[in-house]
Amino acid sequence: MALNVVVMAAGKGTRMKSALPKVLHRVGARSLLQHVLDATAGLGPTHTVVITGHGAEAVEAAVAAGGLADAQCVRQTPQLGTGHAVQQAVPALQPQHATTLILNGDVPLIRSATGAALAAACGGERLALLTIELADATGYGRIVRAADGSVQGIVEHKDATPAQRAIREVYTGMMAAPTALLVRWVMALRNDNAQREYYLTDIVAMAVAEGVPVVATAAASETEVLGVNSPLQLADLERRYQRQCADTLLEAGVRLADPARFDQRGTLACGSDVEIDVGCIFEGRVVLGNNVQIGAHCVIRDAEIADGAVIHPYTHIDGARVGAGALVGPYARLRPGAVLGREVHIGNFVEVKNSTLAAGAKANHLAYLGDATVGERVNYGAGSITANYDGANKHRTVIGNDVHVGSNCVLVAPVTLGDGATIGGGSTVSKDAPAGTLTVARAKQVSLPGWQRPRKQPKNAG
Repeated sequence: MALNVVVMAAGKGTRMKSALPKVLHRVGARSLLQHVLDATAGLGPTHTVVITGHGAEAVEAAVAAGGLADAQCVRQTPQLGTGHAVQQAVPALQPQHATTLILNGDVPLIRSATGAALAAACGGERLALLTIELADATGYGRIVRAADGSVQGIVEHKDATPAQRAIREVYTGMMAAPTALLVRWVMALRNDNAQREYYLTDIVAMAVAEGVPVVATAAASETEVLGVNSPLQLADLERRYQRQCADTLLEAGVRLADPARFDQRGTLACGSDVEIDVGCIFEGRVVLGNNVQIGAHCVIRDAEIADGAVIHPYTHIDGARVGAGALVGPYARLRPGAVLGREVHIGNFVEVKNSTLAAGAKANHLAYLGDATVGERVNYGAGSITANYDGANKHRTVIGNDVHVGSNCVLVAPVTLGDGATIGGGSTVSKDAPAGTLTVARAKQVSLPGWQRPRKQPKNAG
């Protein structure tokens, strides 16, 4: 059956106390709206309509960049309620024999499976409401049932009586309806209520009056239907989302030292016997091989880390590849373009950028490798750097196999160190170093007998 999806994304979000439109705030590094669009894509809709309003230009730009090719934006100006919002989408709801599913752009953790179940409950014939029972239903519309249990209507919290506010079953803001009936109902809405708004929920009474069956489908969990209206709710939903990610990894066999101290802000694929310590953040696309160990408080973004590698605590990895059995950190930084071969060692306070290190190479302490090609079994000394930038252009340093670079050396690129070369500590090398030789380039040591260290002048007593 053809399926229209309408995503409500026009709200201002006053309680967010932010200039950013509410639906563009983030959970797990994706906007609330992007989460919903991703769930929508999983439904394979015939057509998707996003209703924008507050911050419309920014929201519409986000929709255009969101990867849902057929999404169409329509604006609600001014914002006169949920029913008024859907009225703006009516011209775009095609075909009329389709089912229309209405989702909320500020309810990010809704699952595709739940949307599909709601559309199926509609079946092109019924009005299907997604509901949930909440211990605290403040702010939600209450489901009002007849004595036989059939749904009779929804009463908004603002308009509910004390008895109705005691009802725990609430409307989540999401429904599915036959498109032709939905169009007729929303165009007949009136705003004779306390807020002078057009409530979408009023169509329930219309359906009941016409004898159209109204069914309630329960969501699988409270988490997937929770909306965001304040920074407090956003933070709560972030932790719920992160716990979902952690539970998925744990069920797959990953050992997380503490699932409450873990953040996934992208995709994380793990092999077998992976161990992740506390406080780690994974961003973008990260792939961890078998038997990888990630130490505490690492930040890893867009990286591939091969089998058996160990990433020690407080290491930052961004846009890099780490070979099997490599050791990195603690306090190391791998920047974009860093490629480490098998059993490479990168130690504390070592930075690698746009450089490849072949199998067995080591830079264990306080060093910088930028725009470098490093051969096998190289030992790169503490305090040594590649001077790869001349103020206008970057240049490359090539270090052959089995080279030993002493401590506190400066390799002024472009420069090549031949296989087996040794660079004496403290050297500034600006010319190619021959293979198999010792190269020393440092100023002559001078000792001056009788030299006196400067002394401070005594202060005047007054």
